[in-house]
Amino acid sequence: MEMTPTFLEKPVREYMSTDIPLLDRCMTVSQALDFILEKGIGERIIYFYVVDEEQHLLGVIPTRRLLTTPRDRLLTDIMITRLVKLPYTATVLIAMEVFTMYRFLALPIVDKDDRILGIIDINMFTDEMIEMGSTQDETSDIFEIIGFHISQIKTASPFKVFRFRFPWLIATIASGTVCALIANMFSGTIAQSLILAFFLTLLLGLGESVSIQSMSVTIRLLGSMRPTLRWYRREFRREIANAALLGLGCGLAVTVIAIVWQGFIMAAPVIGLSIVLVIVSASLIGLSVPTLLHTFKLNPTVSAGSITLALTDISTLLLYFGTASILL
Repeated sequence: MEMTPTFLEKPVREYMSTDIPLLDRCMTVSQALDFILEKGIGERIIYFYVVDEEQHLLGVIPTRRLLTTPRDRLLTDIMITRLVKLPYTATVLIAMEVFTMYRFLALPIVDKDDRILGIIDINMFTDEMIEMGSTQDETSDIFEIIGFHISQIKTASPFKVFRFRFPWLIATIASGTVCALIANMFSGTIAQSLILAFFLTLLLGLGESVSIQSMSVTIRLLGSMRPTLRWYRREFRREIANAALLGLGCGLAVTVIAIVWQGFIMAAPVIGLSIVLVIVSASLIGLSVPTLLHTFKLNPTVSAGSITLALTDISTLLLYFGTASILL
């Protein structure tokens, strides 16, 4: 299927499949399997959807879970209620972006009252069919192909690219303004120890580098999973441990440089301590921003970078000048 701009602007409901067995919420696993055998299924069913009496979408059950669960269990006990779904007004382009963001193989389409209308299968976006026995690597290749087409199409319309990306760049402009105000607030501290200004660029660069590294790893993880509070706590503790080691190493190195360059001055250990705090803060920002955006169904691939860098720059200046004003 050729991915032209006209095709991408079409409503995705035009390509949905309606030949899907919808499972009643009152069913047990055994009753659901009997119902599926009686009704039959389409060519390729990956997920089964649970609805109420009025066809409102309540949950989804992956095929594997349905087949491996004891037959006396209720569907409401095993269904996934945290759903990713497409409104009937969504375009093909929006559907492609949701597919690449969440890595699902099919998505339900619902009306304004949350009633399921049908499903859209990832196969409509590529000629490379995903067989049920495909490996994860092959599946990931499909999503990369889709992502490539999205990027390729968007570059064809400069105005659309501008409209999509410019709002996030406002974060950079806003953070730059805030940073200027922070620097002005601490102008007395800078004047008292001019060496602080010499190392400001270094701290900003370290903070941004660490936050982007952490953000990139987090986005990669979010592409193949759905974050939970337990997962975030575990990653939070891991980021603190990793960042503390990085910060201590970088802080010690820069402290030695400052002492060799300017002699033993009080500002040298302050700079080193600030680096530790900045790197820890940057790592946590790089973890938290894409996770939060992902939670609110926003695409972290586009928006996380601007927000992460903006928050990192602001926190870097606050930690750097704040530490200096307290200790010097």
